[in-house]
Amino acid sequence: MSTDTVPAAPDTTSASGAASVSGTAPVLDAASGPGTASGPGAAPGTAPVLDAASGSGTAPGPGSGIVSGPGTAPTSQGPRRPRMAGRAPARPAPGAAVHSVSAATAALLGLVGLGALLHEPVLIPPLAASAALVHCAPALPLAQPRSVVVGHLLGACAGYAVAAAASGSAWAAALAAGVTLALTTLARTPHSPACATAVVVVLQAPAAGRFVPLLLGSTVLLVLTACAASRVRRAAPKYPAYWW
Repeated sequence: MSTDTVPAAPDTTSASGAASVSGTAPVLDAASGPGTASGPGAAPGTAPVLDAASGSGTAPGPGSGIVSGPGTAPTSQGPRRPRMAGRAPARPAPGAAVHSVSAATAALLGLVGLGALLHEPVLIPPLAASAALVHCAPALPLAQPRSVVVGHLLGACAGYAVAAAASGSAWAAALAAGVTLALTTLARTPHSPACATAVVVVLQAPAAGRFVPLLLGSTVLLVLTACAASRVRRAAPKYPAYWW
């Protein structure tokens, strides 16, 4: 009788001692590195299983928060901006805010004091808007001396011209504001408060002989106080960016 020799089954156990069966999930091994399937029968494209002994299998890159793999969409964990934050500029430093507001308030109080001495209403709403511009936004073209002084004078001229051609109604005031906007644009002296000066002239009809000199002096005073205030605080932006 002949004896048939039965061949021994090949050992499918990997070097790390983890048996791999074709079609099953690969096992992560500390010796083979994170994300490496051990065993000859590991099917490509299957999800890796974390080896408890090695602690491997973390996402690539420290703290990246992105899991890579076939069929897996990477997700970013970066910070999100609040929806209501908008694109407005950041708040100024407390020292800068206090300096700007106090300088603008001091300039307006100076105009009130000048009016009390002259018994004339020197402080008008357009000048308050100009003070806010030159002290709180000194780098804007609207805040430069050329725009402040010439812009208000053009607004006064437009107001008197429209008032002479039409009655002092709200329609005429709106027309005067539009004319002022056109003149300041052509003269390269953009200054939005000048449009309000034209409205004041049309609606209140002040005497030109008193109003225009006071307006000129007030705008020059605003420019000089802003120039001085920008040099009091060392960290403040220097005003003006240009004179003419």
